Amino acid sequence: MSGTAPTAAPVLPIRGRLRPLGLDQVRITGGFWAERQSINAAATLPHIEHWLERAGWIGNFDLAVQGDLSRERRGREFSDSEIYKFLEALAWEIGRTGDAELESRFRAIVRRVAAAQEADGYLNTRFGRPGQAPRWSDLEWGHELYCVGHLLQAAVARARTRPGADDGLVEVARRAADNVCDTFGPDGVDGLCGHPEIETALVEFARVTGDDRYLTQAALFVDRRGHGRLSDVEYGREYFQDERPVREATVLRGHAVRANYLAAGAADVAVELKDASLLDAVRTQWSNAVARRTYVTGGQGSRHQDEALGEDWVLPPDRAYSETCAGVGSVMLAWRLLLADGDPRYADLIERTLFNVVSTSPSADGRSFFYTNTLHRRELGTLPDADRPSLRAAASLRAPWFEVSCCPTNVARTLASLSAYVATSDDEGLQLHQYLPGTVGHRLADGRELGVSIATDYPHGGQVRVRIESDDDRPWSLSLRVPGWAGQGATLTVDGDTRPVGPGLVTENRTWRRGDEVVLSLPMAPRFTYPDARIDAVRGCVAVEHGPLVLALESVDVPGVETVDELRVDTSQPPRLVDGRVTVRCRRAHPNDHDWPYRTDAAESVPVVGEDLDEDLDEDLDEVALVEYHDWANRGPSTMRVWLPTER
Repeated sequence: MSGTAPTAAPVLPIRGRLRPLGLDQVRITGGFWAERQSINAAATLPHIEHWLERAGWIGNFDLAVQGDLSRERRGREFSDSEIYKFLEALAWEIGRTGDAELESRFRAIVRRVAAAQEADGYLNTRFGRPGQAPRWSDLEWGHELYCVGHLLQAAVARARTRPGADDGLVEVARRAADNVCDTFGPDGVDGLCGHPEIETALVEFARVTGDDRYLTQAALFVDRRGHGRLSDVEYGREYFQDERPVREATVLRGHAVRANYLAAGAADVAVELKDASLLDAVRTQWSNAVARRTYVTGGQGSRHQDEALGEDWVLPPDRAYSETCAGVGSVMLAWRLLLADGDPRYADLIERTLFNVVSTSPSADGRSFFYTNTLHRRELGTLPDADRPSLRAAASLRAPWFEVSCCPTNVARTLASLSAYVATSDDEGLQLHQYLPGTVGHRLADGRELGVSIATDYPHGGQVRVRIESDDDRPWSLSLRVPGWAGQGATLTVDGDTRPVGPGLVTENRTWRRGDEVVLSLPMAPRFTYPDARIDAVRGCVAVEHGPLVLALESVDVPGVETVDELRVDTSQPPRLVDGRVTVRCRRAHPNDHDWPYRTDAAESVPVVGEDLDEDLDEDLDEVALVEYHDWANRGPSTMRVWLPTER
């Protein structure tokens, strides 16, 4: 906790209700997330590097140096960004562990990237060289600015984990950012990128370098959005969030990743420039999207054709696109709003999305991934070819790589930097937002050292034990988040005194002594969750949750049943925890077939709740075990559903 070293975190706003703590202050020492960080480091990072080399995407930078790009370049127009996201993941992992081998690999890739940069700072392997389209000639689809954004974020990670490193990445990024400002500044091209990303990257790079020119450019890009500067496309300008100015939009819409990235960038600009109206607009967009356009998993995006958020209440489980990258973008946005406002609702969504979207994408071994995250699989999936990139984003099982492989690198950089999304500080003390075994240490502005350790088996157990690891003769505050899903069933024990606490932040301000303990106890009985009646696609269904985890019914747990669609849940008895698995009572349904699927007799039609089904049910109830949603499809092809139809 040096007083001069930068905080090793992806987001460091200069103001806000809360201040983030980084990898240098928060250590994850065990449990759910430590296991995933370990797999990420040992398996996912080398797997990604293998595919980046095999697919030729890193090799494109070598071809640029050799002058062979026009004939031999491989990958989509945005493939450069995957190398940058991989570098960012490596930078966070090196900062977390100090791994010397990763350091060597990092430097080797940076050398290859740097060699391809042109004299004026422009850096892209898809445009601008002989035989290629001119620079900036396809702002709608070219992703040039998007790629620069990910380069800048990699440089930010490096600057904050290894300040003063001599590998050259920060200088490469600075020259690329200068080129962007020279090209698109107030007196330059009045354009913007079809895929937002550069905005938040420029703000963070301004924070790292202290150069406000990058902040000014980010603000220009935000203000240019929504005035029809991009060409209309078959999905409409809403796809690019270019049909309405950011300040006038009331909900996240269009392409789900783009929407979250743009809102995150707008929040960054608003905080830095003290632009209250812009920040209010982003808050409103977030609130309405969460209330009406977000799946129970935290996933966003219900339209496959354009990877987009649907209209209000359009959340079909079997057509859930819920792209993993949209989940990452949602975490990025909610974290920025949490820092700005301190509202624990943002941390609630971060928790839900991390456990049920981000952690669902990688397989148990960390070497295959879901690009999309459906909530209902009707047919058995097919095993993807382990030697070829998947052509389909909506693969039925996790695939080792994709023609568009944005999600593996996005997951890798998120897991490597996860410590930076756990805790914050203010002038009064510490706030814990996510629960995991670990340690948190921080020095207040007045020089006092604060420290706590956390012991918990969350998310499977509801007790969070926080031990004070520092001595101070002056009071300071410790705040813990009571998740919204806990309702009114949580208790807090301090100095032997137990009291009930409701959802939100609960704060204890006192003079602490080393060894003092605070125990948060959360109600962990599994529960049924009922959808808003306006979500037509799941009316008459229930989901099951256990703590922050969404559960699913998977066919491998129901021998003799071809598809989980045959089962009906009995909601007269709550879910039970049996031998570590949550179970529900089900009957098997035998629908009555007809030669026409529509009825004129209301009693025989598909009913509203309370009417008889046009099907027969087995008389006996079976206790069926559910799987944690993030773990589904790890045991071979299966059918699955999160929203379960009830008997009535």
